[in-house]
Amino acid sequence: MPRDISKRLTQLHTRRSGIDRLGRVAQDAAAEVLKKSYLEEGWQKRAKDQPYTRYCLGAMQEVDKDYTRISVETAERVGKQLLEGLQALDIPVEFRLQGSVPLNVHIRGVSDVDLLTLETSFLIYQNNGQKAQSGAYTPTNKSSLSVLSTLRTEAEKILKVKYPAATIDTTGGKAIAVSGGSLPRPVDVVPSHWYDTVDYQASGLERDRGVYILDKKVPTTLSNYPFLHIHRINQQDIAAAAGLKKAIRLCKNVKNDAIEDGKKIVFPSFDIASTMYHCDLAGLRAGAYYELAVLAETQRFLDELYHSSEKAKSLWVPDGSRRIFDTDEKYEGLRSLSVEMDDLAKEVAKEQSALLKYGGEPSLGDSRRVLNESYIPV
Repeated sequence: MPRDISKRLTQLHTRRSGIDRLGRVAQDAAAEVLKKSYLEEGWQKRAKDQPYTRYCLGAMQEVDKDYTRISVETAERVGKQLLEGLQALDIPVEFRLQGSVPLNVHIRGVSDVDLLTLETSFLIYQNNGQKAQSGAYTPTNKSSLSVLSTLRTEAEKILKVKYPAATIDTTGGKAIAVSGGSLPRPVDVVPSHWYDTVDYQASGLERDRGVYILDKKVPTTLSNYPFLHIHRINQQDIAAAAGLKKAIRLCKNVKNDAIEDGKKIVFPSFDIASTMYHCDLAGLRAGAYYELAVLAETQRFLDELYHSSEKAKSLWVPDGSRRIFDTDEKYEGLRSLSVEMDDLAKEVAKEQSALLKYGGEPSLGDSRRVLNESYIPV
């Protein structure tokens, strides 16, 4: 059944412009977001009589660079306040960004930014690594849980003092969510420390370095490899002529709009990116000229996984730390997204081919063929 494409176009614009989250930013930033929302983006001026095509083009595009810049600058601003407060307590820290914003696959004009707040006086290392074997590390009696619990407690106090008008949500297990007040973008502060893997000890490259984060709800600490994830997706996107990130954004937008329509899709953004990482690169590369080829390959690959749970459940996340579909709920989320993508591919193909439009319900194969051969004027 065709989706309400007018509604989805409105939702896409609302999400990309940031007007869906005006209550989570400073008043002056909200006014600027609202003002900018009246300007048309490039994708909104294309395929004027083809709403499904226009939606697809918009759903693949990166968020306006100014929005992304402001998100990063806000995270840096929060980091400076934390640094000042924690240094006064003799807690040395440094900061890094993780997640969709530094990877440039975020789909919201007002995006939460993950700010890793790394306690640098403590780290965990793999004993069989090159540096460990040479005695480069000094053992300590401290534990990861105690270090990160203290960091979390002090960071919460500092943020409440530094940003008295902001909303400081401390209920999350892994992050302190800071929004509103004087902040033009929301920031998620993630207490953490370094994890020196065997690969990092050999290479010295930060992409090979892991982190440990706190889940205070358990409480426990968890290993994570955010920089390796970013690096490998960046490399794959280069090989795909920028098609991989377009596919990721497309999936995330379609998922969000399906949820807005009342559908249940449990398929986290990290796992969407990890799944698309395994797409056929040649199929994605075709999107450098025939932009709708990205939709064709995305639909094809999701459909393949829909019909082969064995293949889907054999796929690993890019950093190699776990299988993507480690719960049945995620796999069902993929299947639901696949159905959404089937419908979108057919509707876009019908707009590109009169033969498909008036020839009854098109097959997915015919739809992909049309998508792979359709050029959309800029």
